[in-house]
Amino acid sequence: MKVYQTKDIRNIALVGGAKSGKTTLAESMLFEAGLINRRGSVDDGNTVSDYRDIELERKNSVSSTVMYAEYNGKKINIIDCPGFDDFFGEVVAALSVCDTAFVMVNAQNGVEVGAEIAGRYAAKNNVPLVFLVNHLEHENSNFDETLRQMKSAFGNNVTPVQYPVNPGLSFNSIIDLLKMKMLKYPQGGGKPEVLDIPDSEKAKAEELYNALVENAAEGDESLMEKFFENGTLTEEELQRGIKLGIISRGMFPLFCVASKPNYGIGRLMEFVTTSCPDPTEMPSRKTVEGKEMKYNATGPACAFVFKTSIEQHLGQISFFKVYAGEFSEGTDMQNGNRGGKERISQVFAVCGKNREKLDKVMAGDIAATIKLKDTRTNETLNSGKHVEDIITKMIFPDPKFRVAIRAKNQAEDEKLGTIITELHNIDPTLIVEYSKELKQIILYGQGELHLNIAKWFIERVYKVEVEYLAPKIPYRETITKPAKSMYRHKKQSGGSGQFGEVHMMIQPYTEGMADQTEFPIRGRQEEIMPWGGKLVFHSCIVGGVIDARFLPAIMKGIMEKMEEGPLTGSYARDIVVNIFDGKMHPVDSNEISFKLAGRHAFREAFKNAGPKILEPIYEVEVFLPEDKMGDVMTDLQNRRGMILGMESEGAYQKIKARVPLAELNKYSTTLSSLTSGRATYTMKYIEYQQVPADVQTQLLKTYEEQEKEED
Repeated sequence: MKVYQTKDIRNIALVGGAKSGKTTLAESMLFEAGLINRRGSVDDGNTVSDYRDIELERKNSVSSTVMYAEYNGKKINIIDCPGFDDFFGEVVAALSVCDTAFVMVNAQNGVEVGAEIAGRYAAKNNVPLVFLVNHLEHENSNFDETLRQMKSAFGNNVTPVQYPVNPGLSFNSIIDLLKMKMLKYPQGGGKPEVLDIPDSEKAKAEELYNALVENAAEGDESLMEKFFENGTLTEEELQRGIKLGIISRGMFPLFCVASKPNYGIGRLMEFVTTSCPDPTEMPSRKTVEGKEMKYNATGPACAFVFKTSIEQHLGQISFFKVYAGEFSEGTDMQNGNRGGKERISQVFAVCGKNREKLDKVMAGDIAATIKLKDTRTNETLNSGKHVEDIITKMIFPDPKFRVAIRAKNQAEDEKLGTIITELHNIDPTLIVEYSKELKQIILYGQGELHLNIAKWFIERVYKVEVEYLAPKIPYRETITKPAKSMYRHKKQSGGSGQFGEVHMMIQPYTEGMADQTEFPIRGRQEEIMPWGGKLVFHSCIVGGVIDARFLPAIMKGIMEKMEEGPLTGSYARDIVVNIFDGKMHPVDSNEISFKLAGRHAFREAFKNAGPKILEPIYEVEVFLPEDKMGDVMTDLQNRRGMILGMESEGAYQKIKARVPLAELNKYSTTLSSLTSGRATYTMKYIEYQQVPADVQTQLLKTYEEQEKEED
């Protein structure tokens, strides 16, 4: 392959809902470009894009696939993205390095959640959009309704450049408004017959053409003047106006394709090469210090790793986009994030599982290398002369689903930890937490499907059998009123014994509270607990009844009990402890005695201080169609959720609610069922609140039963 200069590169991402035809479109594009001589199909399991075992088994994409095509003297880098919401991290990565997002919409189903989510993310990050209406050859396809839904969801910027003449089982003709011709395709695809627009379509074509010209002219003052003078634009002027509209997001051109029979693909690729922006025409990516990274082919090399994968017989592959200079094999680079050096042994142009070796790639291009020692997704590689340029990291969506995971064979626990870490390096939206509190390994992901796919990889690829369990909830324990207690620890078994007696009063802690006045405070120590909240320790000892050297031991005993709370074994928080009396023995008193006395006294006082269990509360934002609001709100209320408000966001509604984490287990699955997959949500931790009395009773009962089983 020749070396392509920046202006001859086009980077596009194929996004949209599952089953919208992205993988089949990519296959047809490669066929049209002559990269493959036979088109595969998803059903037959022989496409370039879906080549992984899991994708062949499921017959849909679970990971993005990087490909390329050479067409009209340009190199088109294509990233085919999964359509399920569970794999949206792959879409985020693709859109961070592509210059145009091609949104696939199924003409049978209309606008689906995958398209809407991608559209929202693209708007947030100023990514240009081109829409493709696919599956027009099916009996239930409805172009007009699909267009109406698209304008409702994405605004009037959606502008048809083509429309179908005869959607349905006989579909084979498209009106191309740029050329003002009808393209009639032969059965089996190929080059269309270019015909004049039939009389029956002329009025509709003229109306849509005028709208297209007017929208194209709006992006440039000189074009607007020509439009007013002449009432139209030349094809070349129209293409320039469309490109400006794409770049500014003032226009979202709409094309018609039937990717399976290969209709409209060549015309689409022609449009990509003539009207889609090259990397230099897009806003520059910024470094962490705010510097704009211009696509300067002669400057020091800078590349950003946006994706990592593990390939059988090859190992780790790192996919990168070059932002400055040129990237070539045999060079030494430095990881700007970690500081380590990396030797670039080989550079490839990648097309699915096929690779073509390259001598170098220029700024703006996308390629891959193998076996980097210590460089991961979201990190920057620089030539040694310019190590301070670190590209801003991609921001992935927060996790929405959690499970506890453990190896069925405990001897493989350590191996499992290594595997999960490797999976996280490949997929940053898969997050692992080793919870000392819950005594569980918690795996977080985007949804139930996402974590089921992770389980498939662990068991099928890494050969470790695992099981998923319901994750425990990180409850907290606290008190609501003061209480006093006394505990004497006494042990005698020949020789020196153990003796310590502690009297204490505990109180609930609140920020800014006044100190108690019942006992004189002679010493104060505050500890911010690692799990949140405070412990305030007051020494109120008078007359030396407990030696000062034993006070740290008492506090240590209290903190140990706070780490394993008296009610359910959860962390305790927000407590003031006043040590006001006690006794020592001149021989038998020691630190262990007072640590145990303090621990037991605290436990007894805690149980008499109106103990309460606190639960984590999350703020949940649900994005959904208006017609599904009633069902979703009812479900949230059944989960002890408090609705905070509702507001419109584009064509969607947004519900805000506060919901206990304990009630959000498998919520993504339920939400998908309630809304036919058309809703999505985010969640973030807000605070801890007391659980209702009936919930606390049930938690105490469950904990007591567990304790009996362990005994």
